[in-house]
Amino acid sequence: MIPPLIVKRASELALGIIAITDHNSAENVAAVIEAARGFDLRVLPGMEVQTREEVHLLCLFDSLEQVLDWQEVVYDHLPPLKNNPDFFGPQFVVDASGDFLCYNERLLATATSLTVEEVAREVVQRGGLCIPAHVDRMSFSLLANLGFVPPGIPFAAMEISSRANVHELQQQHPSLAGYSFICSGDAHRLEDMSNRTVLTLGAPTIAEIALAFRGQEGRKVKILAA
Repeated sequence: MIPPLIVKRASELALGIIAITDHNSAENVAAVIEAARGFDLRVLPGMEVQTREEVHLLCLFDSLEQVLDWQEVVYDHLPPLKNNPDFFGPQFVVDASGDFLCYNERLLATATSLTVEEVAREVVQRGGLCIPAHVDRMSFSLLANLGFVPPGIPFAAMEISSRANVHELQQQHPSLAGYSFICSGDAHRLEDMSNRTVLTLGAPTIAEIALAFRGQEGRKVKILAA
């Protein structure tokens, strides 16, 4: 999953937008943005944050500055522990070519002390979108851990995994009513990357994506059949 191979795979799938959402960190976002220069591909800076409730939330932004500001907040709310590479694997920081720069020695594979509501509100205040990840899964998801979508939290949409059935989910969880859905690859390997979510946008920006999620001004989102 080095930057040039991510960009190459995105081009093979004819993707116009990808988001880099590493776990509790944005250290490798800049490298992928640089690798995508010259390609017809927008790389959204992002992060997948693990909340105090063990819920995974996708945090998407327009700029590298926004996500790095958010990273400082997340790092301040991680436990002061070092990664154990023998157990979790090494955490590489690379350049645009995929060459090794350094190790991220923080323990990232853990929960922050931020709540679901705190993450969503802080992300929105910074101009970003907050999307609960893989809500259909039985672990690390909003529905599995909380049982419902809490009212009043500014979620932009819901993400489902590739095998989920939106209609069945909505029947089982009435609190999903009114939300748009995206189907992401949640890619940990190149072969996991997918092209099932189609966004109709005026430009590849957070504001336009938010309009698509709300179905406003001709913008829209659609999940293609597997």
